[in-house]
Amino acid sequence: MAMVDTGQLRLHVQRMGPRDDRPATATVVLVHGLLTDSLASYYFTVAPSFAAAGLDVVMYDLRGHGRSGRPASGYTLDDGVDDLEALLDRLAVTGPVHLVGNSYGGTIAFGYAARRPQRAASVSLVESQPATAAWARTMGGVLRQVLHELAHNESEALAWISTNRSRNTARLARGAARLARETTLAQDIPASRVLTEDQIRAVRCPVLGLYGGDSELAQLVPWLQALLPDCRTVVLPGHEHSVLVEAAGAVGGHILTLIQQTAAASVAAAAAAAAAAAATAGTDGVTRTETTPQTEAEAVTR
Repeated sequence: MAMVDTGQLRLHVQRMGPRDDRPATATVVLVHGLLTDSLASYYFTVAPSFAAAGLDVVMYDLRGHGRSGRPASGYTLDDGVDDLEALLDRLAVTGPVHLVGNSYGGTIAFGYAARRPQRAASVSLVESQPATAAWARTMGGVLRQVLHELAHNESEALAWISTNRSRNTARLARGAARLARETTLAQDIPASRVLTEDQIRAVRCPVLGLYGGDSELAQLVPWLQALLPDCRTVVLPGHEHSVLVEAAGAVGGHILTLIQQTAAASVAAAAAAAAAAAATAGTDGVTRTETTPQTEAEAVTR
Protein backbone atom coordinates (compact mmCIF):
# COMPACT_ATOMS: atom_id res chain seq x y z
CA MET A 1 0.00 0.00 0.00
CA ALA A 2 1.26 3.49 -0.85
CA MET A 3 -0.05 6.77 0.48
CA VAL A 4 0.58 9.90 -1.59
CA ASP A 5 0.26 13.36 -0.06
CA THR A 6 -1.20 15.71 -2.69
CA GLY A 7 -0.86 18.76 -0.46
CA GLN A 8 -4.60 18.67 0.26
CA LEU A 9 -5.01 15.12 1.56
CA ARG A 10 -3.46 11.66 1.46
CA LEU A 11 -4.59 9.32 -1.29
CA HIS A 12 -4.23 5.55 -1.23
CA VAL A 13 -2.53 4.45 -4.46
CA GLN A 14 -1.67 1.09 -5.99
CA ARG A 15 0.49 0.63 -9.04
CA MET A 16 1.09 -2.35 -11.35
CA GLY A 17 3.45 -2.74 -14.27
CA PRO A 18 5.11 -5.31 -16.54
CA ARG A 19 6.53 -8.16 -14.46
CA ASP A 20 9.70 -8.68 -16.50
CA ASP A 21 11.05 -5.18 -15.83
CA ARG A 22 10.34 -4.05 -19.37
CA PRO A 23 9.66 -0.32 -19.62
CA ALA A 24 5.94 0.37 -19.72
CA THR A 25 4.56 1.32 -23.12
CA ALA A 26 2.07 3.83 -21.66
CA THR A 27 0.36 4.84 -18.42
CA VAL A 28 -3.30 4.05 -17.74
CA VAL A 29 -5.09 5.67 -14.79
CA LEU A 30 -8.12 3.89 -13.34
CA VAL A 31 -10.74 5.97 -11.51
CA HIS A 32 -13.45 4.14 -9.55
CA GLY A 33 -17.07 4.98 -8.79
CA LEU A 34 -18.94 6.57 -5.91
CA LEU A 35 -19.76 5.49 -2.34
CA THR A 36 -19.58 1.66 -2.37
CA ASP A 37 -16.56 1.50 -4.68
CA SER A 38 -12.78 1.62 -4.32
CA LEU A 39 -9.67 0.84 -6.34
CA ALA A 40 -10.30 -2.84 -5.55
CA SER A 41 -12.90 -2.94 -8.32
CA TYR A 42 -9.99 -2.57 -10.76
CA TYR A 43 -7.32 -4.42 -8.80
CA PHE A 44 -9.26 -7.68 -9.04
CA THR A 45 -10.63 -7.24 -12.57
CA VAL A 46 -8.86 -5.43 -15.42
CA ALA A 47 -5.67 -4.07 -13.80
CA PRO A 48 -3.64 -7.33 -13.96
CA SER A 49 -4.33 -7.80 -17.68
CA PHE A 50 -3.40 -4.18 -18.38
CA ALA A 51 -0.08 -4.64 -16.56
CA ALA A 52 0.56 -7.92 -18.38
CA ALA A 53 0.06 -6.05 -21.66
CA GLY A 54 2.94 -3.75 -20.77
CA LEU A 55 1.11 -0.80 -19.24
CA ASP A 56 1.96 1.23 -16.15
CA VAL A 57 -1.31 0.96 -14.20
CA VAL A 58 -2.19 3.62 -11.62
CA MET A 59 -5.19 3.06 -9.31
CA TYR A 60 -6.24 5.18 -6.36
CA ASP A 61 -9.05 5.54 -3.85
CA LEU A 62 -11.03 8.74 -4.35
CA ARG A 63 -11.13 11.20 -1.46
CA GLY A 64 -13.40 9.85 1.25
CA HIS A 65 -13.23 6.31 -0.15
CA GLY A 66 -11.24 3.23 0.76
CA ARG A 67 -8.04 4.09 2.59
CA SER A 68 -7.78 7.67 1.32
CA GLY A 69 -8.33 10.66 3.58
CA ARG A 70 -11.89 11.68 4.36
CA PRO A 71 -12.21 15.47 4.73
CA ALA A 72 -15.55 16.83 5.92
CA SER A 73 -16.01 18.91 2.76
CA GLY A 74 -14.60 19.37 -0.72
CA TYR A 75 -16.44 16.79 -2.84
CA THR A 76 -17.35 18.70 -6.00
CA LEU A 77 -16.37 17.31 -9.37
CA ASP A 78 -13.64 19.96 -9.64
CA ASP A 79 -12.22 18.70 -6.32
CA GLY A 80 -12.06 15.21 -7.81
CA VAL A 81 -10.29 16.47 -10.93
CA ASP A 82 -7.92 18.51 -8.74
CA ASP A 83 -7.02 15.34 -6.82
CA LEU A 84 -6.31 13.43 -10.04
CA GLU A 85 -4.15 16.22 -11.41
CA ALA A 86 -2.20 16.57 -8.15
CA LEU A 87 -1.71 12.80 -7.91
CA LEU A 88 -0.19 12.57 -11.39
CA ASP A 89 2.11 15.47 -10.56
CA ARG A 90 3.24 13.81 -7.31
CA LEU A 91 3.85 10.52 -9.13
CA ALA A 92 5.86 12.38 -11.80
CA VAL A 93 3.82 10.80 -14.57
CA THR A 94 4.98 12.43 -17.79
CA GLY A 95 3.32 12.45 -21.17
CA PRO A 96 -0.33 11.83 -22.04
CA VAL A 97 -2.15 9.17 -20.02
CA HIS A 98 -4.99 6.83 -20.89
CA LEU A 99 -7.90 7.49 -18.53
CA VAL A 100 -10.44 4.84 -17.52
CA GLY A 101 -13.38 5.70 -15.31
CA ASN A 102 -16.20 3.57 -13.96
CA SER A 103 -19.49 5.36 -13.19
CA TYR A 104 -18.65 8.61 -11.33
CA GLY A 105 -14.97 7.89 -11.95
CA GLY A 106 -15.59 8.31 -15.67
CA THR A 107 -17.07 11.74 -15.06
CA ILE A 108 -13.88 12.69 -13.21
CA ALA A 109 -11.71 11.22 -15.98
CA PHE A 110 -13.58 13.13 -18.68
CA GLY A 111 -13.37 16.31 -16.60
CA TYR A 112 -9.59 15.90 -16.46
CA ALA A 113 -9.43 15.42 -20.25
CA ALA A 114 -11.51 18.58 -20.74
CA ARG A 115 -9.24 20.56 -18.40
CA ARG A 116 -5.91 19.15 -19.62
CA PRO A 117 -6.48 17.95 -23.20
CA GLN A 118 -2.75 17.72 -23.88
CA ARG A 119 -2.40 15.20 -21.02
CA ALA A 120 -5.16 12.84 -22.19
CA ALA A 121 -4.26 10.13 -24.71
CA SER A 122 -7.71 8.50 -24.52
CA VAL A 123 -10.74 8.27 -22.23
CA SER A 124 -12.74 5.11 -21.56
CA LEU A 125 -16.13 5.68 -19.94
CA VAL A 126 -17.50 2.52 -18.30
CA GLU A 127 -21.17 3.09 -17.49
CA SER A 128 -20.41 6.80 -17.28
CA GLN A 129 -20.83 10.17 -18.96
CA PRO A 130 -19.46 13.72 -19.01
CA ALA A 131 -20.85 16.13 -16.42
CA THR A 132 -23.90 17.93 -17.80
CA ALA A 133 -26.80 19.76 -16.19
CA ALA A 134 -28.94 16.63 -16.63
CA TRP A 135 -26.24 14.53 -14.95
CA ALA A 136 -26.15 16.93 -11.97
CA ARG A 137 -29.94 16.70 -11.56
CA THR A 138 -29.82 12.91 -11.66
CA MET A 139 -26.99 12.74 -9.15
CA GLY A 140 -28.88 15.11 -6.87
CA GLY A 141 -31.91 12.83 -6.89
CA VAL A 142 -29.87 9.69 -6.27
CA LEU A 143 -27.93 11.21 -3.38
CA ARG A 144 -31.06 12.66 -1.77
CA GLN A 145 -32.55 9.17 -1.86
CA VAL A 146 -29.40 7.75 -0.27
CA LEU A 147 -29.62 10.25 2.58
CA HIS A 148 -33.33 9.49 3.04
CA GLU A 149 -32.68 5.75 3.26
CA LEU A 150 -29.85 6.31 5.72
CA ALA A 151 -32.07 8.45 7.90
CA HIS A 152 -34.94 5.96 7.99
CA ASN A 153 -33.71 2.45 7.17
CA GLU A 154 -29.93 2.30 7.67
CA SER A 155 -29.76 -0.58 10.14
CA GLU A 156 -32.30 -2.64 8.18
CA ALA A 157 -30.53 -1.99 4.88
CA LEU A 158 -27.10 -2.88 6.26
CA ALA A 159 -28.43 -6.08 7.84
CA TRP A 160 -29.99 -7.13 4.52
CA ILE A 161 -26.76 -6.44 2.63
CA SER A 162 -24.70 -8.43 5.14
CA THR A 163 -27.06 -11.42 4.94
CA ASN A 164 -27.76 -11.47 1.20
CA ARG A 165 -24.55 -10.18 -0.32
CA SER A 166 -21.17 -10.46 1.41
CA ARG A 167 -19.27 -9.18 4.41
CA ASN A 168 -17.09 -7.08 2.12
CA THR A 169 -20.15 -5.49 0.52
CA ALA A 170 -21.58 -4.79 3.97
CA ARG A 171 -18.29 -3.18 5.02
CA LEU A 172 -18.35 -0.98 1.91
CA ALA A 173 -21.97 -0.07 2.61
CA ARG A 174 -21.12 0.99 6.16
CA GLY A 175 -18.27 3.13 4.83
CA ALA A 176 -20.58 4.65 2.23
CA ALA A 177 -23.13 5.45 4.92
CA ARG A 178 -20.54 7.31 6.98
CA LEU A 179 -19.26 9.15 3.90
CA ALA A 180 -22.73 10.31 2.90
CA ARG A 181 -23.80 11.17 6.43
CA GLU A 182 -20.64 12.81 7.78
CA THR A 183 -19.42 14.85 4.79
CA THR A 184 -20.84 17.34 2.30
CA LEU A 185 -20.53 14.87 -0.60
CA ALA A 186 -24.29 14.59 -1.17
CA GLN A 187 -24.59 18.38 -1.40
CA ASP A 188 -21.35 19.06 -3.27
CA ILE A 189 -21.65 16.70 -6.23
CA PRO A 190 -25.02 17.97 -7.54
CA ALA A 191 -23.74 21.55 -7.15
CA SER A 192 -20.63 20.84 -9.24
CA ARG A 193 -19.69 23.00 -12.19
CA VAL A 194 -20.72 21.10 -15.32
CA LEU A 195 -19.50 21.14 -18.92
CA THR A 196 -21.17 22.82 -21.86
CA GLU A 197 -21.66 20.90 -25.08
CA ASP A 198 -18.89 22.98 -26.65
CA GLN A 199 -16.51 21.97 -23.85
CA ILE A 200 -17.44 18.32 -24.28
CA ARG A 201 -17.02 18.55 -28.05
CA ALA A 202 -13.57 20.10 -27.56
CA VAL A 203 -12.21 16.81 -26.15
CA ARG A 204 -10.39 15.57 -29.24
CA CYS A 205 -8.73 12.42 -27.94
CA PRO A 206 -10.33 9.02 -28.66
CA VAL A 207 -13.24 8.27 -26.31
CA LEU A 208 -14.69 4.81 -25.70
CA GLY A 209 -18.12 4.38 -24.12
CA LEU A 210 -18.87 0.95 -22.61
CA TYR A 211 -22.38 0.19 -21.38
CA GLY A 212 -24.47 -2.71 -20.20
CA GLY A 213 -27.30 -3.48 -22.58
CA ASP A 214 -29.83 -3.47 -19.73
CA SER A 215 -28.53 -0.21 -18.23
CA GLU A 216 -30.39 3.07 -18.60
CA LEU A 217 -27.08 4.71 -19.50
CA ALA A 218 -26.94 2.78 -22.78
CA GLN A 219 -29.31 5.40 -24.17
CA LEU A 220 -26.38 7.85 -24.10
CA VAL A 221 -24.71 6.11 -27.05
CA PRO A 222 -26.28 8.18 -29.88
CA TRP A 223 -25.66 11.43 -27.99
CA LEU A 224 -21.99 10.64 -27.39
CA GLN A 225 -21.45 9.56 -30.99
CA ALA A 226 -23.04 12.73 -32.32
CA LEU A 227 -21.19 15.06 -29.95
CA LEU A 228 -17.64 13.72 -29.71
CA PRO A 229 -15.29 13.97 -32.70
CA ASP A 230 -13.59 10.60 -32.03
CA CYS A 231 -15.97 8.25 -30.24
CA ARG A 232 -16.42 4.48 -30.25
CA THR A 233 -19.15 2.76 -28.23
CA VAL A 234 -19.78 -0.80 -27.11
CA VAL A 235 -22.99 -2.15 -25.58
CA LEU A 236 -22.67 -5.50 -23.81
CA PRO A 237 -26.02 -7.35 -23.82
CA GLY A 238 -27.36 -8.85 -20.62
CA HIS A 239 -25.48 -6.55 -18.26
CA GLU A 240 -26.48 -3.58 -16.14
CA HIS A 241 -24.49 -0.93 -14.26
CA SER A 242 -22.00 -3.43 -12.78
CA VAL A 243 -20.62 -4.39 -16.18
CA LEU A 244 -17.01 -3.78 -15.07
CA VAL A 245 -17.24 -6.63 -12.57
CA GLU A 246 -19.72 -8.83 -14.45
CA ALA A 247 -17.89 -8.71 -17.80
CA ALA A 248 -14.34 -7.76 -16.83
CA GLY A 249 -12.74 -9.71 -19.68
CA ALA A 250 -14.80 -8.04 -22.37
CA VAL A 251 -14.49 -4.58 -20.82
CA GLY A 252 -10.73 -4.90 -20.40
CA GLY A 253 -10.32 -6.22 -23.93
CA HIS A 254 -12.14 -3.30 -25.51
CA ILE A 255 -10.14 -0.78 -23.46
CA LEU A 256 -6.82 -2.44 -24.35
CA THR A 257 -7.75 -2.37 -28.03
CA LEU A 258 -8.43 1.36 -27.82
CA ILE A 259 -5.13 2.02 -26.03
CA GLN A 260 -3.13 -0.07 -28.51
CA GLN A 261 -4.79 1.49 -31.55
CA THR A 262 -4.26 4.98 -30.14
CA ALA A 263 -0.59 4.24 -29.48
CA ALA A 264 -0.09 2.82 -32.97
CA ALA A 265 -1.73 5.83 -34.58
CA SER A 266 0.44 8.17 -32.50
CA VAL A 267 3.65 6.37 -33.53
CA ALA A 268 2.61 6.39 -37.18
CA ALA A 269 1.74 10.09 -37.06
CA ALA A 270 5.10 10.92 -35.47
CA ALA A 271 6.96 8.88 -38.08
CA ALA A 272 5.06 10.55 -40.90
CA ALA A 273 5.78 14.00 -39.48
CA ALA A 274 9.49 13.19 -39.14
CA ALA A 275 9.64 11.87 -42.69
CA ALA A 276 7.88 14.95 -44.02
CA ALA A 277 10.27 17.24 -42.15
CA ALA A 278 13.28 15.35 -43.47
CA ALA A 279 11.95 15.44 -47.02
CA THR A 280 11.31 19.17 -46.83
CA ALA A 281 14.73 19.95 -45.41
CA GLY A 282 16.60 17.61 -47.74
CA THR A 283 20.31 17.05 -47.43
CA ASP A 284 21.50 19.66 -49.89
CA GLY A 285 19.30 22.60 -49.03
CA VAL A 286 16.85 21.88 -51.85
CA THR A 287 13.19 21.74 -50.83
CA ARG A 288 11.64 18.41 -51.77
CA THR A 289 8.17 16.96 -51.49
CA GLU A 290 7.59 13.26 -51.11
CA THR A 291 4.45 11.23 -50.74
CA THR A 292 4.49 8.97 -47.71
CA PRO A 293 2.35 5.81 -48.10
CA GLN A 294 -0.44 5.59 -45.58
CA THR A 295 0.24 2.97 -42.94
CA GLU A 296 -2.30 0.50 -41.65
CA ALA A 297 -2.32 2.27 -38.28
CA GLU A 298 -3.21 5.57 -39.95
CA ALA A 299 -6.15 3.92 -41.68
CA VAL A 300 -7.85 2.74 -38.49
CA THR A 301 -11.59 3.17 -38.86
CA ARG A 302 -13.27 4.89 -35.95
